[in-house]
Amino acid sequence: MRIKSSTGAVCALALFVVGLAVGAGIDDALDAGKVAPHIYKVALENERLRVLDVTIRNGEMAPLHQHPDRLIVYLNACAWLEVTGDGERRMQSYTTGDVVWEPGMMHGGEPSKVVHDCRQLEIELKN
Repeated sequence: MRIKSSTGAVCALALFVVGLAVGAGIDDALDAGKVAPHIYKVALENERLRVLDVTIRNGEMAPLHQHPDRLIVYLNACAWLEVTGDGERRMQSYTTGDVVWEPGMMHGGEPSKVVHDCRQLEIELKN
């Protein structure tokens, strides 16, 4: 789900934070912040949520990892080819300010193929 307006972004964030979407627990061995700290930096973490400051650079590789359900805010225009855990290849493209709901997923294991550095914030709720 994409939300383009700032009002829509605030509404999506509010819905997310009040708990309409609860992320699944992630095994430490597949935690993005632990297996790929060069890409995923923890900006904020407490008992209720975690915010990751993400920079994806062309050619970087994140090992196979898993994300819980999350809200992603794109800080610049981004486009890349992604391979999911089940081998599906899909092209992703977003503009600055896009807010996207992503269900939990597993992916990684291949070098990233981005047009230029992609910056985003990922907001995960904890159970």
